[in-house]
Parts: sequence; C-alpha cells; structure tokens
Amino acid sequence: MAAGNRDVSSGTDTLRRPAPSAILQANPVVAVLRAGHAREYAPVIAALADGGVRSIELTLSTAGVFELLPGLIRDFGDQVEIGVGTVTAETEAREALDAGARFLVTPVTDSAIVRAAAERDIPVFPGGLTPTELFTGWRAGATAVKIFPASTVGPGYIAQLRGPFPELAVIPSGGVAIEDAPGWIRAGALAVSLGGPLIGDAFKGGDLSELTRRAARVSRLVADARAGGAA
Repeated sequence: MAAGNRDVSSGTDTLRRPAPSAILQANPVVAVLRAGHAREYAPVIAALADGGVRSIELTLSTAGVFELLPGLIRDFGDQVEIGVGTVTAETEAREALDAGARFLVTPVTDSAIVRAAAERDIPVFPGGLTPTELFTGWRAGATAVKIFPASTVGPGYIAQLRGPFPELAVIPSGGVAIEDAPGWIRAGALAVSLGGPLIGDAFKGGDLSELTRRAARVSRLVADARAGGAA
C-alpha cells in the first residue's frame, strides 16, 4: 500500500504526511551510495540514471555531502531525485533540507527528524525493525518506514506488520540483494533500497557500464513484480 498525503496528529499539531515522489512511484528503487568522499558520486549517479534508477540516497557517512549536494542537484536534478541518508539528528535533517535534499532517510526512529521533513512536505523514511519502532515513525508522519536491517526478517515480515498496522507503508533496506527485490515488492513494499548489491565495485574503479546493467536489471525486476500484483 502506497503512502499518501494524510493528516497526522501529534500532540496539539497536525502535519500532512508527505507523499512519495512521482519518481519513486515510477521506479520503486532507492540506490544507497557510500564512498570515501562525495566528489566520487557524479559518475555513479550518471550510471544509475542511465539504468533507470532515479532515487539516489547520499549517506552522511560519506565526507563532503552537505558541501557538494547543491552542485549535484544542479547537475543531475533533471534526471534523478537526490536525498540524504544516515541522518541521525534533527540538525542534520534541517541542514540536508536547506541544501536541497528531496528526501531523507534515517537508520533510526527519531520523531524530530520525521517532523522536520514533514513540516516542509519532503518525503522521509525513518528506520526501525520492531513493530514499536516502525509504528512510532509512521505515527510521527513518515512517508514510509524503513525496515532495517531487512535481511534479518525477510518479505514475510510485511504481512505480519500489516495485521495490526494495515496502512503501514514500508521500504526494506540492509542486505537486500537484486534477486530479493521482486519478493519485497510482491509482498507489498512501497519500494526497495539497495546499497552494495547494486553499487558493487563502482567506487573502486569498477566498470560503470556494469553498474548501469545492474540498475536496469533491478528496475525491470521490480516493474515485473509490481505488474504481477502483491502476493
């Protein structure tokens, strides 16, 4: 079930849940980029875009993200949406938003981060694993919650979560292989998030044409899975 714009009450305030972008809805794949420095990102982003993957997460575990983000958005903003991930503090969230991030991703459940994005109607995907963590992020106004690390539970976890939380929108991340992506989509995930299995050796001198082929493959697999409907 896709997330949508809905009013989310918290205390005395009411926020509108940010909807997933049209880009993510068209191709529900998020590429997670980790490198030594953000100056290494440009050719990898171009290769991913050539393969049809257009939601790009730049992680804050990489140096130089805030400094180079505006330039990357300027250079690639007509091809991809660039978001910031590994956000673990509200201050980081606001700095990323000020720099132009089109979505935020966190490895943790922090309602302040979720609200910082929701206040600006920017999609936000807080991470969690337990039902309590995931529902806390959802109730705070998340576009979707990130099941992390997803490899510890598998696609069947979505059906179990949907019992008590039928409206919950989820994105698996962490240990999701290209071959795993269709199963998650068929199980009802809004999108899938892939790092190493998709990026491979691209930041270590690997063949970027191979990265483009991997991007095209996962894009095709999730499109086929979505066309086939949820399991």
